[in-house]
Amino acid sequence: MSKSEKRQRVAVVGAGAVGGYFGGMLARAGVPVVMIGRPSFVEAVRRDGLRIDSMAFQETVHPEVSVELAAAAGAEVVLLCVKTTDTTRVAKRLGALLPADSLVLSLQNGVNNAEEIRAASGIAALPAVVYVAASVPTPGTVKHLGRGDIVVAAGDPRSAKIAGIFETAKIPCRFSENMEGELWTKLIWNCALNAISALGRVTYGEILASAEAKKVVEAAVYEALAVAHAKGIRPAGLEDPQAAIAGSFRIAEQMSGTRSSTAQDLAREKRTEIDSLNGYVARVGAEMGVATPVNHTLYTLVKLYESGFAGKD
Repeated sequence: MSKSEKRQRVAVVGAGAVGGYFGGMLARAGVPVVMIGRPSFVEAVRRDGLRIDSMAFQETVHPEVSVELAAAAGAEVVLLCVKTTDTTRVAKRLGALLPADSLVLSLQNGVNNAEEIRAASGIAALPAVVYVAASVPTPGTVKHLGRGDIVVAAGDPRSAKIAGIFETAKIPCRFSENMEGELWTKLIWNCALNAISALGRVTYGEILASAEAKKVVEAAVYEALAVAHAKGIRPAGLEDPQAAIAGSFRIAEQMSGTRSSTAQDLAREKRTEIDSLNGYVARVGAEMGVATPVNHTLYTLVKLYESGFAGKD
């Protein structure tokens, strides 16, 4: 990577677990980073720095932080890490701050964030698939529990630029010729595990330890895969249902001590991304004439749980 590339400024919009981890890793590598987050995050980092409690190291970094989205103006790269419930709202504001040719990378769950960002802002955002287990035990601390790699589209010079920046921070970044399939693979695994972890208040490892829970995982995977195939999508690496189920169990094993982001949101009485996960599969299944009773049930139960703390988020 050239010296000019190393100096490129990165804005992390949404400094939660995912944004906090990747932004922190970039800051640790000397990449100029501004991290935009909630007041509690900003106050803690300004006072004590950002603590990265990783499986491989424990270190404190001192990135620039702000509560103002306007701090992203002038950044060469924007990593959008907000919840999918906030995508359109934040993208509209970014559209007023950034030129249309800005490099915005979506590090979010779900499969259609890039389209939502373009529709709201006019910016042709790049989608990415993120595999990382991280949490925020206290403001200003990110605990890294597993993985930490990213998939971006092959053949796009913007992807090469992103990969170069991540390489500086030793963040594995893989290129794919089938990004739509990669996004659906992540979606299927999220649909298989997230809601079960949340509703059962269990880790992924505890799901694996339950024969009955594994049956629910399998049913959710079968349905989501059927919806993908009905749309003409071939999820990457999931040649058949058994491969998809095995992949879900492998993810659960790799992150066995982790509770899903959906579980973490419910524990904090915050809105989840379930509309973009099981809810999305259920809606598209209805449109395609594919039955999705398990995904619809998981979606409905999480929404009912959320309704108990409406307005608190």
